[in-house]
Amino acid sequence: METVLIEHFKKARRAFRILLVLSILFIAFFLLIYVSIFIYAKVAGPPALTVPQTAIFYTNNGKVLEEVHNGEKRYWVSLDDISSHVKDATLAVEDKRFYDHHGFDIRRIGAAIVADLKAMSKVQGASTITQQYARNLFLEHDKTWKRKLQEALYTVRLELNYDKDRILEGYLNTIYYGHGAYGIEAASKTYFNKKAKELTLSEASMLAGIPKGPSYYSPLLHQNNAKKRQGVILNLLVQQGNITQKQANKALVTPLIFAREASEQAESQDASYFMSAALSQLTNELGISETMIHTQGLRIYTTLDSNMQKIAEKTMTNVIDSHSDIQTAFVAMDPKTGEVKALIGGKDYKKSPFNRATQAVRQPGSTMKPFLYYAALEDGFTASTPVKSEETTFTLSDGVSTYKPRNYNNYYANDSITMAQAMALSDNIYAVKTHMFIGENRLVETSKKLGISTPLKQVPSLALGTSPVKVIEMVNAYGMLANGGKKIQPTFVKRIETYDGEVVYEAPKIQTQQLDKRLAFLTTHLMTGMFQTELNDYTTVTGKPILKYLSRDYAGKSGTTPTDSWMIGYSPQLVSGAWVGYDLGKTIDRVEEKGYAKKMWAMFMEDALDGKKKQAFKPPKGLVRVNINPENGHLASKSCPVQYQAYYVSGTEPTTYCTEHLSSDQEQKKADKKKEEKEGFFHKLRNWF
Repeated sequence: METVLIEHFKKARRAFRILLVLSILFIAFFLLIYVSIFIYAKVAGPPALTVPQTAIFYTNNGKVLEEVHNGEKRYWVSLDDISSHVKDATLAVEDKRFYDHHGFDIRRIGAAIVADLKAMSKVQGASTITQQYARNLFLEHDKTWKRKLQEALYTVRLELNYDKDRILEGYLNTIYYGHGAYGIEAASKTYFNKKAKELTLSEASMLAGIPKGPSYYSPLLHQNNAKKRQGVILNLLVQQGNITQKQANKALVTPLIFAREASEQAESQDASYFMSAALSQLTNELGISETMIHTQGLRIYTTLDSNMQKIAEKTMTNVIDSHSDIQTAFVAMDPKTGEVKALIGGKDYKKSPFNRATQAVRQPGSTMKPFLYYAALEDGFTASTPVKSEETTFTLSDGVSTYKPRNYNNYYANDSITMAQAMALSDNIYAVKTHMFIGENRLVETSKKLGISTPLKQVPSLALGTSPVKVIEMVNAYGMLANGGKKIQPTFVKRIETYDGEVVYEAPKIQTQQLDKRLAFLTTHLMTGMFQTELNDYTTVTGKPILKYLSRDYAGKSGTTPTDSWMIGYSPQLVSGAWVGYDLGKTIDRVEEKGYAKKMWAMFMEDALDGKKKQAFKPPKGLVRVNINPENGHLASKSCPVQYQAYYVSGTEPTTYCTEHLSSDQEQKKADKKKEEKEGFFHKLRNWF
C-alpha cells in the first residue's frame, strides 16, 4: 500500500513539473509575443493618421465656394474644435474606459464572450475606440483572422506612439456618420449645417448614435430609430455622471432642426466655369495633383468675388437671348494683381463644360489695335499723327499678292485722320497702314510683351485681329495697359493651406515693369476716345451705343469679325472683357446679337463698380496735355469748333496752331497780335520785378 502511494506521489510530482514547465513555456511564449509586438510597434513607429479629406474652395471673402471629394465628405478638426458634448456622448456609448485601457478592454472582451455564449451568437461587440480607429484608418472591414491580427497590431502601434487625445481626435475625424459624411465636422455640417464645436447636447447625442448603423439610425431616414438611440446615449451619460437626469430629459424633447441638402449650402451663383479654370491652374501650373486635391483636405482660397460673379451671371441672362444658340465668355480681373474676380465660360455649364474664356481661341478683331498703337507710339507716332483713310489695296512682300481691308460699312474719311480718331472710330485703313509702316513683327513682339501666348501670324491682317487668341489672355493684356505696364498673369488661387493651417502656396506679387508706363498711359488715353463724341468724324465713335449706360471714366476697345463680337475695357480699379459668338463659326447676323458684348460689358462694369469711388486715369511724369483739333492734330485755336484734350511725351506735342477755322487773314493777325501783346506784357512784368 505504501509503495503504491509513493508511486502515485512520484507521478503527481512529475505531472506537476511538466505542468510547471509548460506553464513557464506558455508564459514565456506570450511574453515573447508581447515583447515582439512591443518591439515591432516601436520599430514600425507611429502609423500615419491621415485619411482622404475633402478640399474646400473659398471665395475671396471667405465663403465656401465648392467642396471637392470622391463622394466622401471629410474634414479634419482638432479636439479643441469639437463640442465637449460630442466627446462625452461618444465615449459613453463606444468606450467608457477609453482613458484607462491600453487599446484593449479586457473586462469588455470578457463580458462580450459571456454574452455571446449565452445567446449562442454574436450579440455584443468589444472593440475599443482605438481598435475602431485602426480599422477605419488602415483596414478593410472583412471578418478574417488576418484582418483581426492586423487590427491588433495597428491598435498597439497607435497606443504606443500617440496619446489618448490624439487617438480620440483621429477617431472622431474618421468615423462614418452616413450620407457620405466621414468625421464629426462633416456630420455636423450635413445634419445641422454648423461646426462641430457648436453642437448642443441634444444634437451631439443624436450624432453619437449614428455610427452603430449609419442608415438604420439616420435621423433623416429613420427618425424613430434615431430617437430611441439618442435616449439610450443620454441615459448612459446620466449613469456615468456626465449630465443630470433633468438635462437628459430636456435634450431628449428638444426639437432638432436639420439642415438642407449640403449642395444647397454653397454659394448660390454658378461658378462652375471659374472652378474648372481654378482646378486647371492648380494641376497645370501650381503642381497640385488631382490626388492631392481629392485626398489631402486642402483649403484653397480663390480670387472669385461672389458679388461680381452674380452680377456677371445676371447680366448675361438679361442681355443674351436664352433661346438662341449663341455663346458667350466673360472675364473680370483686378488689373493691379491679375486676380480673376468673375468668369463665365458659356451660357450653361451642364450643357457644355467647354470653357470659352480659357480654352477657346477666337479672332479678336479690332481689340488688337491698342497693342498695335502702343508699338506705334514706341516708334514715334503720337495722337496727332495723320494717316489717310481711304480705300487701299496693299501689295504684299512677294510683290504679287494683294490685301484690301475695308472699314465698317465701307465708310472712309477720304482724308487724313489722327491716331486719336483712328482708335475712337476703329479705322481699319489707318491700322493696316501703321502695321505695315512700323513692321509686321512689331505687333507680334508687343503682344508677347502683353502676355499673349497664343501664336500669332505675322501678316498684314493681324492688325485687324485675324489671328485667334483666348479671351482671358486678352483681358489680362488690357489689364497691363490699365496698371501702367506692370506684368500680371491670370490668377485664380491666392493661397493654399493644409487642413491644419500650414500655408503651402501663396500667389507671388509680380511688380516687373513690362511696358513704358508713359506709353501705356498714352494708349489708355487713346482708348478713352471710343466714349468721347468730340472725336466723331466720317462716322461716330464706336462706344456711342453704350454711352447711356456709363457714368465714369473708362478706356476700352470693341472688336468685330463676321463670327465674333468683343468688348474689352477698364477703369483704374477693374478690367473686364466679353466675347459673343457661335461655337461652330456661324456668322453673327442679327443686329441685336452684334451689340451683346458691348452691352454686357457696360452693364457689368457699372454694377460691379457701383458704390466705389470714381477714379480718373492719372498720367505719369514726363507727359504734357494740350488741346488739339482732333481732325488734324494741331493745337486748337479759339476758332476750332471741336477741341480734344490729348497727351504727349514731353517734347513730342504739336507746336503749330490750327488755322483751318479762322474766318480771314485779319482774324489771324489779330490773334497773333494778342499773343505778342500778352507775351510783351509778361516780359515787361518780369523786367519790373
